[in-house]
Amino acid sequence: MTQNTSGNFDIKIIGERINPGFKSTKALFDNSDLPGIQALAVKQAEAGASYLNVNIGARALTDSGFMVECIKAIQEVVDLPLSFDFPSKAVQEVCFGAYDLAKAKGRLPIVNSITEHRWDLMDLAKEHKFKVVLMASERVEEQDGVKVAKGNKTADEIYTTSRRSAIRLCEEYGMTMDDIFLDMSVSAIIADTEALNRNTLDAIIKVGSDPDLKGIHMMGGLSNIGQQLPPKAVDGSELKHSLECAFLTIAVPHGFDTVLGTPWKDYHPLPEDNYVLQTYRNFLDQTGSNALRAVRKFYKA
Repeated sequence: MTQNTSGNFDIKIIGERINPGFKSTKALFDNSDLPGIQALAVKQAEAGASYLNVNIGARALTDSGFMVECIKAIQEVVDLPLSFDFPSKAVQEVCFGAYDLAKAKGRLPIVNSITEHRWDLMDLAKEHKFKVVLMASERVEEQDGVKVAKGNKTADEIYTTSRRSAIRLCEEYGMTMDDIFLDMSVSAIIADTEALNRNTLDAIIKVGSDPDLKGIHMMGGLSNIGQQLPPKAVDGSELKHSLECAFLTIAVPHGFDTVLGTPWKDYHPLPEDNYVLQTYRNFLDQTGSNALRAVRKFYKA
């Protein structure tokens, strides 16, 4: 499997750019520009992506033909396995019907994503083999005989949900831990007064040290972490990207090995004396108004 090994990180990149959240990609979808989508797929593959995430937005629900055209066009120009990023089982079925396993060199696609509360996508396993993105951010609890979704905030909630769901996938569906990408949901720091970043990192440590979960992939999208922050840190570095690298510097040694991101970004470990890394470590120890004050230290001397 191709891996992005920029710096000293040995991490997989699931290329995120085939997504209408990017204005340039939305224009490609709006114009049904298949050659443009192909060029974007090739660019991500050449930059070291291990998978390509495919999300055409709401159009997937109303125009299954275009969904098929996109998958076939992408597979004409790259041999990477694809990640189908849709919560709809019907859309996932369309994706499986279009996916050519041989063109991906026999490598399984990824279903992105399931939660304990959205487990119906695993019905697909009756007919298809795949890898899966499992969201660690949500659990199911029973209240008055009704199962309801609850957001996970503490490290124990994230870890116990992850463990319970991953073992279920292996025992009930014949998956291996290598088939599971555990999405750890990295939060923005701008208003993180509840130690969500700290709890996510603590959960990563718990998962990474659990022998029953050996081989599982921990992943996340990092683009939210620097949301609404100014472009530059006090030391002049690109603040948002430096924050992403700071998170990875702490998380990768504990088994966080996959990023849903832009493959041509230079993800690299930061030295311990790096200003953003030091400031991030300080932020992780704060809660409430102290956390808000700690955020200002990233960009105010």
